[in-house]
Amino acid sequence: MKGILFVCIAVFFISSCKNKKKPEVDNTELKVEILETDRAFSAQSQSKGLRNAFMDFIDNDAVLLRPNSLPLAGGQAMDLIIRSNDSLSVLTWEPKKVEISSSGDLGYTYGVYSRKPGDEDTVYFGTYVTIWKRQPGGKWKFVLQSGNEGVE
Repeated sequence: MKGILFVCIAVFFISSCKNKKKPEVDNTELKVEILETDRAFSAQSQSKGLRNAFMDFIDNDAVLLRPNSLPLAGGQAMDLIIRSNDSLSVLTWEPKKVEISSSGDLGYTYGVYSRKPGDEDTVYFGTYVTIWKRQPGGKWKFVLQSGNEGVE
């Protein structure tokens, strides 16, 4: 009798766990939020400088992937940004694609960036990817950022 009772309780428990669904997340609205955040990030880079933009949009535990460097995480990433001289060029970008997790707390954008050195007429292009994390209160900050030079 105890065995049958145990099986009944186990079946009830397992079926109740499977029937619990996560609340539906409006991914369309969240995609728009991430696109707007990425575009605001680029606009701030142009108007206030790359250093200020990165410091406003970076998560405390973010990782930067840069050429010829090991991944820079958290404080190391912040130190690199603080030490950077952003007066030598203007960097802007435009997201081409956005996706978001089904839970609505992570998303990514990728696109094309342009960099114009201050003393040159030439504009250099590249590609980038940024992974975004939704913060308490709903604001998006990036948790991973990387770019590649060389698009024609």
